[in-house]
Amino acid sequence: MTLVELLAKDDTDIGAIARHLDALDAQTREREALGLDRAQQMRLWDLSASAPRLRLSHFVPDAVAPGTAVHHPGRNTIPPFRRFQDFEKRFTKQGKPGEVVGYNESAAWFIRPGYFVAYETDAPGVEPERQTRWAERGGVVIDYHLVPEAGSPLPEGWPAVVPNSYGLQRLVYHRTRDFMRRVSEHVSIGRASTGEGEADRMLDFWFVLVRR
Repeated sequence: MTLVELLAKDDTDIGAIARHLDALDAQTREREALGLDRAQQMRLWDLSASAPRLRLSHFVPDAVAPGTAVHHPGRNTIPPFRRFQDFEKRFTKQGKPGEVVGYNESAAWFIRPGYFVAYETDAPGVEPERQTRWAERGGVVIDYHLVPEAGSPLPEGWPAVVPNSYGLQRLVYHRTRDFMRRVSEHVSIGRASTGEGEADRMLDFWFVLVRR
């Protein structure tokens, strides 16, 4: 049975999906997870609400040294061009407890790099009101309101850091956040949001990531 077939079953739960994905070899797992279309990703997002809470160590495992890049190939559901739905989020630790940083690598070179800071939605530094509002959205937030500090050490070959209010990045990343849920040991599912405070709202854009 494939991931697509599992998602089509009415009685599927996130535990069955996790067991299926964890049993696959890395190449097959990546192919199946990144083969999901918009409707399948929506279904996976809904099912993942009952998954164990996602932690930052999913994106950069504890054993990985600061400054090492960890790649998460992904597929998003932003229309209309299929070739722009394939991308990677690349993460690294910088030694600051409770957060990792990263950027988006994709064929859409004209809107790169899309830097972000990621942290857990129940982290001590997150305001109680936000923790309450964000609790059901996911365990980790990828926050495009924030970018790595100027002069921060980044992995070799990473692009220069620019704010997401700059250039065409503003159309995709400015004032947005991605909320992440666990699917399996290597796979996560995200959903975008925009705005702040009372204007903060979830968007109908989802994406799957697979840690290599």
